[in-house]
This record gives sequence, structure tokens and C-alpha cells, in this order.
Amino acid sequence: MIRCAPAAAAVALALAFISCGTVHRAVVVLPEVPGAKYIGSKECEQCHDKLCRDFVTADHARLMAEGPNARNVGCESCHGPASLHSESGGEVKPPYSFSAGRPQATSFGVQPPLQQARSTETVCFQCHPNVRGQFGLPSHHPVPEGRLGCTTCHSPHKGSIFRAGGTSLLSENELCFGCHPKERGPYVFEHEAMREGCTTCHSAHGSVNAKMLKIRDANLCLRCHFQQVSGGAILIGGSDHTLRLQQGTCWTGGCHEAVHGSRVSSALRF
Repeated sequence: MIRCAPAAAAVALALAFISCGTVHRAVVVLPEVPGAKYIGSKECEQCHDKLCRDFVTADHARLMAEGPNARNVGCESCHGPASLHSESGGEVKPPYSFSAGRPQATSFGVQPPLQQARSTETVCFQCHPNVRGQFGLPSHHPVPEGRLGCTTCHSPHKGSIFRAGGTSLLSENELCFGCHPKERGPYVFEHEAMREGCTTCHSAHGSVNAKMLKIRDANLCLRCHFQQVSGGAILIGGSDHTLRLQQGTCWTGGCHEAVHGSRVSSALRF
């Protein structure tokens, strides 16, 4: 038994090394489409060289499963098995092309009806079911209504998944300012929370609270603005807020309406 211990330890170490070092990218469950096979992203490069070259830098590139038993299917993880598309020289669209394409001809000369375009959101929600749930909350970006799409904000083929790009929190704000330019400023008196990014206060996809706020009412503000209780009074910033907090949120109570920044008041008043 004692002599078996080193061998068992070696096996355990080998298994740990294999489990940690074999797969370096996310493995996805690929959809099966009758009559079509997976051919790998290398085949896509024959015609879509620019897309494939840029895709190497994309956040979604981690969907490529590497290893001797897995083919690089980064493109096909979203577009489906592309054998028919490749063999037809592009005449037949991939199964999930997001636009209706020319149907596959049969040996009897019969043309089946065009397949309806598959919505981009349907594909995204397969891997992001939590986001689908957030869009079902009372306050959300109008993606379910069709007024926005996932690709409005997220780039699936190139670079950062955020269209604004960059690694700093402020660069993510640029994405929001594309549709909400009024909140950009510049302001004489800025709300310093803006430096931390819009998602400090807002849930990007949806929330149970109005205006997609992460926390309702004054509780959102009190995360950063420390309160003290002195002599039965609630002090915030050294000022008595006991009665003010009972009149609603910090911005609807008529005190700090300019929540993103003000041009006239350091207390964020209009």
C-alpha cells in the first residue's frame, strides 16, 4: 500500500495537469442541421479572409475549441455547419445566416421555400440565457420590441465585444453616449460617478427598477454617499437629510435633479 502511494500521487498530478491544460478556450454545444456538416473556420477563410483575420482579435474567438478531437468552429458556432454553403460557392446560405438565402436545389428540380432569416438575438440567447431573462424585466433596452439588436452595442466579429472598444471603463461610456449624447456633458460640475462608467448605476440590459437602475430610490445614491446618524438626524455630506429622504429619491425630491452633471450647481441642481 505504501509503494502505491507515489504512483497514485503521480496519476492525480497527471490528471490535474490534463484537466487544466488541455482546453484553453470555451467549448460550445454545436447545433445539428440535417444534411450539413461542420468543416471548420479554415474553410471560411477561402472567401471571408478579412472577417476571419479580424475575428482572431474578437472576444468571441474563444469559442474556437482546440485539440486533436475538436475542429476550429468559431464561425460555425453561430452560423451553423457550412458544408453546403462552401460546396455551392456561397450560393446556399449557411443554416443560420441571419438573412434569407437561395435554397438548396434538389435532384427533382423542386425548390423548397426560402428559409426565414434567423434573428441575431436567437443565436446570442443560446449562449447568454441570463441576458434573455434581463430583457424580460420591466425596464429594459428595446431589443425584444425590435428597435435595437444585440449587434447595435456588441461587435461579434472584431476586437472588443463592446463597439466602443478599449479596456478602460470610460470607453464603455462612449457606446452609451452614441444614443444618449445629452448625458455626455461637458458639465461645469460633474457627477464623479460618471468616471466609473454608466453601468455603475444602470443595468445594461434590463432591471426591475425604473430607468434600468441597479438599485431603487435613494438606496442607489447611498452606496457612495456615506450617511451618519447624529442626535436622531440623518446626515449626508454633513447636511441634515432626515426629512428630504422621506420625499422620494434624491433626484425626484427636487434636490439633485441633474444626476449626470450640472452647469450651475455643485449640488447637481439644474
